Amino acid sequence: MADLRCTIAGVKSPNPFWLASAPPTDKEYNVVRALKAGWGGVVWKTLGEDPPVVNVSSRYGAVTYRGQRMAGFNNIELITDRPLQVNLQEIKRVKQDFPDRAILVSLMVPCTEEAWKGILPLVEATGADGVELNFGCPHGMSERGMGSAVGQVPEYIEMVTRWCKQTTRMPVFVKLTPNVTNILAPARAAVKGGADAVSLINTVNSITAVDLDRMAPEPVVGGKGAHGGYCGPAVKPIALGMVAEIDRDRECGEIPISGIGGIETWRDAAEFISLGCGSVQVCTAAMHYGFKIVEDMASGLSNWMDSKGYRTVDEFMGLATRNYRNWGDLDLNYKIVANINQDLCIKCGLCHIACEDTSHQSIFALREQGKRKYVVNEAECVGCNLCMHVCPVDDCITMQERDTGRPYLNWSMHPNNPARLKAAE
Repeated sequence: MADLRCTIAGVKSPNPFWLASAPPTDKEYNVVRALKAGWGGVVWKTLGEDPPVVNVSSRYGAVTYRGQRMAGFNNIELITDRPLQVNLQEIKRVKQDFPDRAILVSLMVPCTEEAWKGILPLVEATGADGVELNFGCPHGMSERGMGSAVGQVPEYIEMVTRWCKQTTRMPVFVKLTPNVTNILAPARAAVKGGADAVSLINTVNSITAVDLDRMAPEPVVGGKGAHGGYCGPAVKPIALGMVAEIDRDRECGEIPISGIGGIETWRDAAEFISLGCGSVQVCTAAMHYGFKIVEDMASGLSNWMDSKGYRTVDEFMGLATRNYRNWGDLDLNYKIVANINQDLCIKCGLCHIACEDTSHQSIFALREQGKRKYVVNEAECVGCNLCMHVCPVDDCITMQERDTGRPYLNWSMHPNNPARLKAAE
């Protein structure tokens, strides 16, 4: 049986599945239910200074896409609105009752040395395993000079991270905002500040929809709306891209990564781990389906690892990063073409329409004995995969390799590269 135990930045848990800092981790009651359900750890919802913030009603918006509820999820909720001491007491009890689970505490206070150094000893006294500096929230708190207002300025990230490392024995995770042009600048700043790990991504700044009757962004609060933080399955591709950039970056070194963003299944988790994540954090999926989804996630990951021969999570961590390259390093002589399985084809014609109208006119629409038939013209097929993606039948259209007989050739080697042309002059 696969061993799902993991250690990231010195923090141990029985499996890599953690609940992210969010409404599901706002109080002892929820966290205890989650840990009893089998979650390996939690990041307690972000604590701040007293007096607590005041939240609004309503708070959530969602995108339903072709019948899938909450394909994207938006929130305008702030950090915890419960007193600091109440949270600290509950964190201490939970850690005492579940000593084998990872209990991290998310923090967000004003960007002053006094504020950060004041709250850290209080958290340390709870026995928590670590802290996560919330530099990601794109709404509400950012307008107050916190959250992504710090996370978008690398100098601030480095400064606050260093303050925290000077103050606490606990591992310091830095939660990064995706609302930047390049994720490497904030990640490198966290490393320079001494961070023990980074967590990403936090939510994407967004308006998910507009109520056309009330003419206000959703969720609507008294006839008005605000931008919020976008998460859920829709943000997974953004998260994977940013995680991979950090994992392969030399300046980030071997910084451990806790992956966040649209993780809903064991496969999602495996993809994040394969790009270098030592743990994965889940929020929207738990809010959608409840805490017991961790059972399927853990058993699914274990079964997949058994089928691949991976004994531990570490054995496949980061393996996909090795094959992550810049476009210019890809083989220009590699060739694939589409193949249509006629036994599976339902003759809908979507592949032909997509290719004829928007691609390379490489799928013929034929008639054989009065019946429609779609056939690939390999001479024109560029292997773009469009037909495979639009086909509604799994495995009906597959992409097959063709031997071009030509050696590896990347863009820097290509004769059309302007740099080579200039050198030849």
